[in-house]
Amino acid sequence: MYCSVLHYMVSRKRVVGVDMGNSLKKSQPEASLDRGSPMTVDGSSSEVVNDDDLNSPQLGVDMGNTLKNSQPETSLSKGSIIAVDGSRSETDIDENLHSRQLAVYGRETMRRLRGANVLISGLQGVGVEIAKNVILAGVKSVTLYDPGLVEALDLGANFYLTESDIGKPRATACAQKLQELNTAVVVSVHSSNITHGFLSAFQAVVFTNSTFEEAAAYNEFCRSQTPPIAFIKADVHGLFGSVFCDFGPEFIVFDVDGEEPQTGIIASITNDEPALVCCVDDDRLEFQDGDMVVFTEIHGMTELNDGKPRRVKNCRPYSFLLEEDTTSFGIYEKGGIVTQVKQPKVLNFKSLREALKNPGDFLLSDFSKFDRPPLLHLAFQALDEFKVQFGRLPAFGSEEDAIHLIRLAKQINEGAGDLKLESIDEDILRRLSEGAKAVLNPMAAMFGGIIGQEVVKACSGKFHPLFQFFYFDSLESLPDEVAQEHGETVSDNRYYAQASVFGHQLQEKLQDAKVFVVGAGALGCEILKNLALMGVACGGKGKLIVTDDDVIEKSNLSRQFLFRDWNIGESKSTVAASAALAINPYLRIEAFQNRVSPETENVFDDAFWESIDVVINALDNVNARLYVDSRCVYFQKPLLESGTLGTKCNTQMVIPHFTENYGASRDPPEKQAPMCTLHSFPHNINHCLTWARSEFEGLMEKTPTEVNSYLSKPEEYKASMVLAGDAQARELLEKVVECLVAERCRTFSDCLFWARKKFEEYFTNKIKQLTFTFPEDSVTSTGALFWSPPKRFPKPLEFSTEDPSHLSFIAAAAYLKAQTYGIVVPDWAKDFNRLAEAVNEIKLPSFTPKQGVKIVTDEKATSLSISASDDSMVINSLIKVLDENASSIAPGFRMISIPFEKDDDTNYHMDLIAGLANMRARNYAIPEVDKLRAKLIAGRIIPAIATTTALATGLVCLELYKIFLGHKVEKYRNTFANLALPLFSMAEPVSPKVFRHQELSWSVWDRWAIHGNITLQELLDWFESKGLTAYSISCGQSLLYNNIFPKHRDRLDRKVLDLAKDIAKLEIPPSRRHFDVVVACEDDNGDDIDVPLVSIYF
Repeated sequence: MYCSVLHYMVSRKRVVGVDMGNSLKKSQPEASLDRGSPMTVDGSSSEVVNDDDLNSPQLGVDMGNTLKNSQPETSLSKGSIIAVDGSRSETDIDENLHSRQLAVYGRETMRRLRGANVLISGLQGVGVEIAKNVILAGVKSVTLYDPGLVEALDLGANFYLTESDIGKPRATACAQKLQELNTAVVVSVHSSNITHGFLSAFQAVVFTNSTFEEAAAYNEFCRSQTPPIAFIKADVHGLFGSVFCDFGPEFIVFDVDGEEPQTGIIASITNDEPALVCCVDDDRLEFQDGDMVVFTEIHGMTELNDGKPRRVKNCRPYSFLLEEDTTSFGIYEKGGIVTQVKQPKVLNFKSLREALKNPGDFLLSDFSKFDRPPLLHLAFQALDEFKVQFGRLPAFGSEEDAIHLIRLAKQINEGAGDLKLESIDEDILRRLSEGAKAVLNPMAAMFGGIIGQEVVKACSGKFHPLFQFFYFDSLESLPDEVAQEHGETVSDNRYYAQASVFGHQLQEKLQDAKVFVVGAGALGCEILKNLALMGVACGGKGKLIVTDDDVIEKSNLSRQFLFRDWNIGESKSTVAASAALAINPYLRIEAFQNRVSPETENVFDDAFWESIDVVINALDNVNARLYVDSRCVYFQKPLLESGTLGTKCNTQMVIPHFTENYGASRDPPEKQAPMCTLHSFPHNINHCLTWARSEFEGLMEKTPTEVNSYLSKPEEYKASMVLAGDAQARELLEKVVECLVAERCRTFSDCLFWARKKFEEYFTNKIKQLTFTFPEDSVTSTGALFWSPPKRFPKPLEFSTEDPSHLSFIAAAAYLKAQTYGIVVPDWAKDFNRLAEAVNEIKLPSFTPKQGVKIVTDEKATSLSISASDDSMVINSLIKVLDENASSIAPGFRMISIPFEKDDDTNYHMDLIAGLANMRARNYAIPEVDKLRAKLIAGRIIPAIATTTALATGLVCLELYKIFLGHKVEKYRNTFANLALPLFSMAEPVSPKVFRHQELSWSVWDRWAIHGNITLQELLDWFESKGLTAYSISCGQSLLYNNIFPKHRDRLDRKVLDLAKDIAKLEIPPSRRHFDVVVACEDDNGDDIDVPLVSIYF
């Protein structure tokens, strides 16, 4: 029955094959081959496959006519996954590698992706960015097509091309490096013409830089297939970009936004038409009018428990109307959960030919440019016609070509019918013409993220596709005037395109820039790649510094694309710097392995910060961001901030004196569940998992650490417990006595007994005590039922080795307990049959609930420790027990503390946490979760995907141009985007709050400087001269002066510097000639005034 300890205590869902066709209606026969799968029969996928090889007899695949010539005996049904040995596998998603991506997509979407074959035509900057993101997403295969030869211009946008590749076909030159991103994805190169038979092999095709006529022909064929092939056309020209999507006449979106279904706990339901449903005010309802919901666990009005989706309307924070006549239903009694049901959405895409004539609504990104998309729709058609007529794109800065483009646009506009524009902004067309040949890295990165996500949508039905045109420009990134300097940057220079768009002077500024990148994770890797391609810090005076104190882990590889599996365990910043240097050998980069924090101000000192031109944050936590923000404010440095969360991202520009700083506004803190809810009254799986992780840390990390504190200095430890004499000290001592005396484990059998006892304690005895203290019919002091929603009445579990989840919990707990004692797990314990036999031999005493047991029910309580009058006496008796058993503890014995590590599936940490959470959920009839979901919640894993990261960093680097051009604040853009919807919202940054007093004004960016080694009285007089009364002065955490303390008047004649050294223990580095004090002031009316930080230069 049980064969391996690799059984997890969580239930496994059977995986079924998935048909990834349009609407997922029509599947191909079981014996047919996946469209164009370039996977070899033996399943190998570690090498780039050439299209000529794909026609070899060994593969049995003809890429020109796949569906006709498939080999039944070696074929695979659509959606199946190739295992390492070539056999079918439907569960081989590497969860350690893809955990952050799984948090966004889920297993089902990942499985669909594993069956998808994608074609990418065009491998300039945009194409390679798309390929990178799609390969990292984990599709089945990516075929590259671009017979064009590598030019020097390509080195400014394609990060996988080097100078030695010039003259080679683009696709071939970068294919092997793309393959290294994910060896589970087959990367192949197609070098002959694209035929209909060839196209039929794919689920999604992306064309970059093709003409409208070519693209329309391909698009018509793709639409004619059954199921249709998703078609995407993308173009980036200078600071302009466009995307067109057509996923077929009827495309079903299974999940439009990717958000978790909303739930509510029911408080009441009326017998009406429509029925009013009220929910408890534990959490706000996020239902929208028209949503469909289902009901479960309702008592009384049981007719609603039939699983039928019902529509809601008039949604409020804690109530809604149900479009149902409940007058004949039973009367609502108690209980009930209402859950949102996500409904599929059918989208009817138009073909490219039809959409060009009738584009419908455009997706907007910047509402200050609400009238821009129709003009760009016309402009891109004119640019296409220019390319058809002249066989090329307009030359850099050519006025003659710009005039031709404007004339073509006017001609097309005249025949546009209802789409005819009343006026055409010729300056915008001129800007498009002047930079049409340029593929700028930030634009490529941005559009690579957007289009990569559209490919995922096309292959999975997850998230709402872009419908259908998206146009974007960043003309505000341009200098006010671009001097005609094209001769100063030779055309065989990798920066020629960028210099032609922005001017030679900006290129020099970028190359001589001194940039500090904080973080070398997902954002950091993308930022470094972008900077290297842009030529930032590649000049003689330039310097790029990157720091990160972390090392590379396997889970990083699915999105931190500069790392490979052989880099696991190495420093992130060091490896990232080396990879960036490979992209651009002229990059002057230095890697640090330090966290940027108050503890490293000796490394990142005043001289360091003063030498920096701009700081780019690539961090993953708020506290670190706030600290870097404070340093940038102090040293008046621009900060480019960004962050991602799944498909969402935001960018914020922090420009000295022009914008508010990052710390000026903060998100509200996350709502925390009360302690009593977590420990006694959970009502959702998050509560169970939070409790489970807390228990894990207490049992496996904190308690062994506490024991070792006692063993290291027993006399000091005992004295401190006696001195404390409270409930917390008593509980700590009880745990020490348990580990060293009462429940000391010397053999694995002892560990097994301990684990079995823990199961009984957690899931049986405590529940019996809880329901004894508070029976199901208990009432509160107000007469209300104690077990009213959101409380759920629990039931104890009865242990059985016949239940795999019970035995798996015992195994994980025993293995980890043995580890804390340094006990080797015997071989017999790894056989579940023998383990079950051993557990069945364990006999535990029966449990009888006790009268008078206190259980905390106060939601405001911050501790579950209940003080008792005899705490001190109990502490003394526990110390006596330790003293009596001291001789039984071997000299030098220490327990092994086990810190929680979520990303190692072999360490049993998540097995124990998932077991704890799911057994507790079973007590309270809460739906259980699988181990992956448990890891995401308990491990507090931040959902992350490569596409969102690419989008965010592309946007950041567009803003970087503006910093070195010295733009005014109205040209900067903060952005919020959600690729799932998709949604783009750009806005001018918020100005800093300005404080005023009399003739003075200041903001957070100001710092008042006082020169001279002044006394405290002179400092007070300085403020008095400004009409302010300084009543409190502090340095660091120490108070130097406060006028409410009479003794502080004795300090008035002392130097402020001396007071800071004596009282605040201030240590000033030899290189620093100032120190800072915080002064609290009030005006003549006694109102507090927030004044800037004061720097005293001595």
